[in-house]
Amino acid sequence: MSATVVLVPHAEGVEFLADVPGVRAVRYDPTGDLPAEAGEAAVLVPPFLASGDVVRITEKLPALKLVQLLTAGAEAWIGRLPDGVALSDAKGAHGGATAEWILAALLAVHREIPGFVRAQERAEWDQHSTDELAGKRVLIVGAGDVAEHTVRRLTPFEVETTLVGRTAREGVHGIDEVLDLLPRHDACVVIIPLTDQTRGLVDAEFLAAMPDGAVLVNGARGPVADTDALTAELESGRLRAAVDVTDPEPLPADHPLWKAPGLLLTPHVGGSVPGALRRAYRVAAEQIAAFARGEEPPNLVVDGY
Repeated sequence: MSATVVLVPHAEGVEFLADVPGVRAVRYDPTGDLPAEAGEAAVLVPPFLASGDVVRITEKLPALKLVQLLTAGAEAWIGRLPDGVALSDAKGAHGGATAEWILAALLAVHREIPGFVRAQERAEWDQHSTDELAGKRVLIVGAGDVAEHTVRRLTPFEVETTLVGRTAREGVHGIDEVLDLLPRHDACVVIIPLTDQTRGLVDAEFLAAMPDGAVLVNGARGPVADTDALTAELESGRLRAAVDVTDPEPLPADHPLWKAPGLLLTPHVGGSVPGALRRAYRVAAEQIAAFARGEEPPNLVVDGY
């Protein structure tokens, strides 16, 4: 039986797949010509945070059966793959790093770190009391890997957390309850995949349900939130926010969101840490190993999740 050919864009991918039985990893250049093995490649691993243009590579792979992502977000690929090609993500690889960003963002907003940095640049001694994270109630919209890591990091800070998922289950509220839950929480962290159902979830009605002074944290995808509605709430001074993602992205230099008061904005770096690629390939290797055995990859994307 011939080995399953897997195209990978990094040397790390070749390294992690070297010991997977029944698999032969071949490195390729996403911006150049494909290697001779492309004609028999059954699995494609796109680059980390690949652009939508990379999807077109699949048209040149006649034997392709699986696209294995290095990210947890799969929205750029859903509905764009040829018939018969499955999609698997890297859920479980980036939860810790993203949760760390969420904790840092909440601390920075509540302790007014961005304002103090601006004061430092002006050589201004702006001494005053700030808010604190301890004792806050945080609603987490999303109940997967990132949420689990987030809860573990927030608990030592004496934060009370509430989880919201697609459907209600033990310890998790259903998304249909979110508008009733928002008024009872000091902050809302959004960490859900971008799907047809979640696009625009954080709209004017969602934001209006948050209490005065509350903090929105978007660590999901930009289109999960209505940018105009968020900008309006920030400009009114009623809410604060920290976002790692925007819509559009990258955010144009003249966009009003840049200057919105009470906003901490980072350029989609929640999972961008030194160990990210190796953790992603570790998960990818598990998924590809299952595929090579004739099994369904555990992280197979179904209905956008």
